Amino acid sequence: MDTPGLVVHGEAAPFSTALRSLINNCLYSDVRFVVGQERQEVFAHRCLLACRCNFFQRLLSQEPGPGVPSPVVLSTVPAEAFLAVLEFLYTNSVKLHRHSVSPLGRGLGGRGREWAEGRGNSLLFQPPTLQVLEVLTAAVEYGLEELRELCLEFVVKVLDVELVCEALQVAVTFGLGPLQECCIAFIETHSQVQLPIFIFPTPHVSFCYSLTHSSDPQEALRTRGFLELSAPALLFMLRSDKLGVDEAELVLAVRNWACVSAVEQIVEAWKCHALRRGDAAQGAVCRRRRGTLPREHHRFLDLPLK
Repeated sequence: MDTPGLVVHGEAAPFSTALRSLINNCLYSDVRFVVGQERQEVFAHRCLLACRCNFFQRLLSQEPGPGVPSPVVLSTVPAEAFLAVLEFLYTNSVKLHRHSVSPLGRGLGGRGREWAEGRGNSLLFQPPTLQVLEVLTAAVEYGLEELRELCLEFVVKVLDVELVCEALQVAVTFGLGPLQECCIAFIETHSQVQLPIFIFPTPHVSFCYSLTHSSDPQEALRTRGFLELSAPALLFMLRSDKLGVDEAELVLAVRNWACVSAVEQIVEAWKCHALRRGDAAQGAVCRRRRGTLPREHHRFLDLPLK
């Protein structure tokens, strides 16, 4: 009678080190990617990607023809984030960073960068890229659930006033409910500060200095990430009934957001926030939000709504 076989394991570290040496290595590579806005060339191995990720299995399903195959263009993912994805696929581990460690930083993305460059201040708006959020975005887009969970765990551990608004934007974009709730809870806790009063237009250098040299590290609503929030993400934040910020100051924060984002949705965003009724039935009295300073006209809030 044959005895059942026994699976024995060798050391994992040498195996992982050997596979790590193949990341972006042209040796035996059979697929090339052109990645990011910088169009960086990245080498990979078709069979490994296909067996580890359904996205790449579909992407690389066609056999390459004769001659030198054309590169696969992935222009929306930054090269550093893509290399982190490859690291995970090759070794089942990844080194995450809050900020980009690459000399090629994208700085402000999308609307914020266009706003800055349109005023000749592109160099002033080049803070470090938040690498972990880009890796998280790539993990969601490529369907890598384990990598997504690792990124979410890392984001929650390092969440601070600089990261929270950008993390909220990613959470709203991809419907990551637990991360949304975590970000909103953090903002509620750290929003009880005196916001700056910006009246636009102001000199650009003064604006940049006020934004990036905040004296209070807890000013989550003064960050670049807040100014770059999409309208749905801003609405999600403004619907919170626990923001410890005076209404007048919050109006100015939303006004700044509207100037930077160059959209005309400030009224739509604000009406979801100011003097918002609770969940009570129609006819309930209005109430001041937490953080709003007492004012003379608030005595009218005690009157029943008609």
